Amino acid sequence: MSADELLPPLPADAFERVLCVVAHPDDVEYGTSAAVARWTSEGIEVRYLLLTRGEAGMDALAPDEAAPLRQREQVAAAEVVGVSSVEFLDYPDGLLEHSLGMRRDIAMAIRRFRPNAVVIGSWEVEFAGGMLNHADHRVAGLATLDALRDAGNRWVFPELVTEGLEPWSPRWLLVSGDAAATHGVDVTGEPLERGIASLEAHEQYLAGLPWHPPPRELIPQFTAEEGRRLGVEHAQLFRAFDFEAPMSEA
Repeated sequence: MSADELLPPLPADAFERVLCVVAHPDDVEYGTSAAVARWTSEGIEVRYLLLTRGEAGMDALAPDEAAPLRQREQVAAAEVVGVSSVEFLDYPDGLLEHSLGMRRDIAMAIRRFRPNAVVIGSWEVEFAGGMLNHADHRVAGLATLDALRDAGNRWVFPELVTEGLEPWSPRWLLVSGDAAATHGVDVTGEPLERGIASLEAHEQYLAGLPWHPPPRELIPQFTAEEGRRLGVEHAQLFRAFDFEAPMSEA
């Protein structure tokens, strides 16, 4: 790939606070957590918002047993990459539906934290690379996309203003797993190692998936493929929407 065809890196000083919104425990850990490790090492504050507790994700465990286990593993995975704030909502794992209540909850989290960037997974039927996307992932992505506008509009969910949460509009939306990636984050070295360790923290969950490749094989494979598009050894790619860019550049 020639230098002219390489994707650009995200601007180094683009944001100070990042909110990652996903459906399940472990969703952040398939590459994005390596970028999170890079960000936190540079002093950027990152928080996670999970719409479910992952209670339907382990065939061998009933939901009331799986949920606390998966929460513990997610908190441990987050700590590996420098994230200490992990919030879990109570939407049903496997049965997410796009709703006003979900938009309100996400908008409330955005107004409370006031991030410069929000990270989500793709809402498309297929991920980049042709893998079929989970229904919960698609709902989480679209609901968060809508909640970005809700968070910035004082006349949508006006009770949030009454509760002291003034409108807030993040500058950036970063979408992982999108086939039309526009930017990337170099995760070569320590960020990649921490990203791998963050997926390994889901130890009991992964033990129930005998077909799942070891994280130390899987994650470097993903990040090496994406690194070639950024011109580095390992990278995490995003489709980046900069809401402050001139209309001709958006």
